[in-house]
Amino acid sequence: MNTAARALQDYFSDPRHVHAARLGGAALFVALLAGLLWVAWAQGGTRLDTPMGLALAGSGVAALATALGALPALFVREISVRWEDIMLGFGAGVMAAAASFSLILPGVAAGTEILGSKPAGAAIVAAGLLLGALFLLLADKAVPHEHLSAGRHGPDWMHLRRVWLMVFAIALHNFPEGMAIGVGFSGGDTSVGVPLAAAIAIQDIPEGLVVAVALRTVAYAPWQAALAGALTGLAEPLGAIIGVALTSGFAPLYPAGLGFAAGAMLWVVSHEIIPETHRKGHEQAATLGLIGGFVVMMMLDTALG
Repeated sequence: MNTAARALQDYFSDPRHVHAARLGGAALFVALLAGLLWVAWAQGGTRLDTPMGLALAGSGVAALATALGALPALFVREISVRWEDIMLGFGAGVMAAAASFSLILPGVAAGTEILGSKPAGAAIVAAGLLLGALFLLLADKAVPHEHLSAGRHGPDWMHLRRVWLMVFAIALHNFPEGMAIGVGFSGGDTSVGVPLAAAIAIQDIPEGLVVAVALRTVAYAPWQAALAGALTGLAEPLGAIIGVALTSGFAPLYPAGLGFAAGAMLWVVSHEIIPETHRKGHEQAATLGLIGGFVVMMMLDTALG
């Protein structure tokens, strides 16, 4: 542990400091939430004829899909490890294909049209992709979270209940998905946003189920597990608001934003989901699930794009 981390750990060993930090964190969260809601309202989030309204609708469907997937946890106590890895692999395949067909390729096309050069269009998307991956790398270091197999991640001086650590882990997955939906609709082209939102909603159903059932296995009540799984979906509309707000006002930010969302999603696939599905001896089944998800998303993009 480095000196700064040790100093923070010593500081937060005092219960008074922990209480003050929690109050401050809650106040900051409320302020940020209020700010995002104001941005959504100011950019026409209540109307479906605006990019913000379409993005909120699409991300709302994805959030509801997460909640729908979490509902069976009220009745199902566990899923076999094999099927859990297959479902997560399927979600990884959908995300990888969405990053390729619904984000990178349209981003290059938009960048080429805006900048008048295909290499320049590809370069701006590539720059956004690298920034998106870097953003998730920093978030992984800064936000405390936990995976059932890999254990705790993030700062070890922040002591939170295990349920919140697991919720934060899935919220880190869902936030870039919401940003992707927001950026997909920010250019006003539903041929990009609709298949992307549909694909993310499809893969959110098994993801919500896996998360909620995983919470049940660590002794949380059925309603607590289902509620926590559903809450993770709320990161998607928040990400969508940011995605639209950042990319709709300045044309070159649109292809860069598509690249950013793709980089964040690819980071989640490679850094989180694939390792999680390859730890328990079901690598082949998980890989078949990934290929299946990739094919479904490819066909969906062709049908709806």
